[in-house]
Amino acid sequence: MPSAIPTITHGPTTNGSGVIKFTNCLLVQKNDLIQGDLWISSISGKILNGQEILYEQRTAPDEIIDLGGRILSPGLIDVQLNGAYGFDFSVIPEEGTNAYSKGVNRVNRGLVTTGVTSYLPTLTSQRPEVYQQALPFLGPSGSPRNPAHGSESLGAHCEGPFLSPTKNGIHNIDVLQTPYNGLPTLQSCYGSLTPIKMITLAPELPSALSTIPSLASQDIVVSIGHSEASYEEAKASVKAGATMITHLFNAMRPLHHRNPGIFGLLGSTSHSIAQKPYFGIIADGIHLHPTSIKIAWHAHPEGLILVTDAMRLAGMPDGIYDWTNGSRIVKNGALLTLEENGKIAGSSIELVECVTNFLNWTGASVSEALKAVTATPAKMLGCEDVKGCLREGADADLVVLDLQDGLGESRREKKLVVDQVWKFGQKVFEKK
Repeated sequence: MPSAIPTITHGPTTNGSGVIKFTNCLLVQKNDLIQGDLWISSISGKILNGQEILYEQRTAPDEIIDLGGRILSPGLIDVQLNGAYGFDFSVIPEEGTNAYSKGVNRVNRGLVTTGVTSYLPTLTSQRPEVYQQALPFLGPSGSPRNPAHGSESLGAHCEGPFLSPTKNGIHNIDVLQTPYNGLPTLQSCYGSLTPIKMITLAPELPSALSTIPSLASQDIVVSIGHSEASYEEAKASVKAGATMITHLFNAMRPLHHRNPGIFGLLGSTSHSIAQKPYFGIIADGIHLHPTSIKIAWHAHPEGLILVTDAMRLAGMPDGIYDWTNGSRIVKNGALLTLEENGKIAGSSIELVECVTNFLNWTGASVSEALKAVTATPAKMLGCEDVKGCLREGADADLVVLDLQDGLGESRREKKLVVDQVWKFGQKVFEKK
């Protein structure tokens, strides 16, 4: 991410139909790149049926954009972003909630220029008062359909505080809780569940398992993570309604040949669970070995979701920074560690860079790699008809990507570069 936040630009306004046609482009369709055209409306902010517009309505486009053979993808979706551009979603500034709101807006305007058009702002484990002040600003934000607002929140991701104290990672152990009374405990902690789209919890904690169906019934995704759960406990949580795993391999029991733990869910048969869970992967070259990522992908390709787990230090210079709860983080390039114990402390990578890494490490096709940041997270969140796709009626959140070849250490490697970003049918970023 750039250290300075680029200014959001707008495509040309029109007094005509508002119809825009992209031509000479490669469209991301399922597991393939298909040559074709895409029609959108800058007025409704939706993807249109080009055949209907041209032959039935006999409407000519106001603008034709020749992409010169570049890739046209749905906007990217990041379901685990802790902050960026010097702002942390888990910290209420001394100036209060007004300054917090401005910080969220700053992240939204900067994030969209990296190709991420929708995301889940993520709160780490905090005391209840922090959640109750922050969450009202982190709920779904797309209803105004204003491209100038930048990236859109699809709802907050609360990563904690109902986590295992032995798998806390960088989460402050002093603020962790146990959901003894089930859903009322969570409501007491968060204040309101309305802004929340996903909650990460450790399913082996007392009463956690019985809480999962109540959360799922309120359209909240339950993700298991920061957990000591055995394979049997993890499977029970999926049967109860958990559908996601937070940063697979990290902050959980390692795979053991007699107890595969949470990772074992990727190998479960349809007889034991109705559907394998989705799972987040941080492809920054620090959190996981590339081969581990390849193994996970081959085990359950339809479930892999690339996430950044990025923190507020994304885009900041190297150095030592204060973090929440009195800790300090050392930034050395993409590597972030806690000063006191050297534990990995999140990431500072862009989501498109994760896609590039995944593409080169696994041998996946470009469309398969992009699926992990578009169609798959959208399906996990239950918004696959409006986000993460190029279907008629979906939101015209789009990214124009240039696929570049460069010499790697042992072979030619590919690189995806964000050239343009469109939000609700209007261009908000163009690479200079």
